[in-house]
Amino acid sequence: MEPDIAALLEDPDLALLQRVRQHDDRQAFGLLVKRHQGAVRALLRRLAGGDAAWADELAQEAFLRAYQNLGGFRGEARFRTWLIRIATNLFLEQRRRGDAQLQAQTQVLSGETEQQMADGLMARADHALSLSDTVALSLDMQRALDMLSDAERQAIVLSYWGDLSHAEAALALGCPLGTLKTHLLRGRAKLETALAAWAPRQPLEQCK
Repeated sequence: MEPDIAALLEDPDLALLQRVRQHDDRQAFGLLVKRHQGAVRALLRRLAGGDAAWADELAQEAFLRAYQNLGGFRGEARFRTWLIRIATNLFLEQRRRGDAQLQAQTQVLSGETEQQMADGLMARADHALSLSDTVALSLDMQRALDMLSDAERQAIVLSYWGDLSHAEAALALGCPLGTLKTHLLRGRAKLETALAAWAPRQPLEQCK
C-alpha cells in the first residue's frame, strides 16, 4: 500500500524509506543515516558511559541492522523511534554478554560509593574554571548518569537525549509505561541531587 502524500510531506523519512524499499536505493538510505546518525551516536554515548569509540561501533551496527530489517518496519512508530529501539537493543545485548569494554568501566566505578561519586561531582563543579561551563556540565552529567541504576539511566537517556515520548521510550525498552515513568522520576531526582552545584541551570536541558 502506497503512503499517502500528506504522510510523505509530514515525515520526510517515509519518502526515503519508500525509495530504499522499492529500488534498494543506497543513496536514500545514506540520507537516512545522515539525518539520524548524530542523535543515535549521542544517545549511545550516554548509555555507554561516555565511551565514544564503543558507541560509534554500536551506531554503525544499528544502521546495518536497520538496513537488513527494513521489511520489518511497519510504520507504527516513527523511523527514528524504530532506529533508537534497534540501537538500544544492541547496547543491551552487549551488556548482557558482559562486553569487555563495559566490564572495564564498571570495575573502575565499583570501588567508589555513591557518596564518593557525589563528592567528586561537587569538587569538579568547583574546579571547572579551566573548562567551559558546557564541557564541565557535560562531564558532570555523565558522571551523574553513571550513578543511576541501569533502568533509570536508560529511561533518562531515551526520554531526554533520544527525544522520545514516554510511550515511545517504554516501547524501545520493552517495559510498561508506568514502569518507565517510575524510573524517570527516580532517575531525575537522583540527578538533581548529584548536580545541585549547577542549580538553577536545569542541567538536563543544558546537556541535551
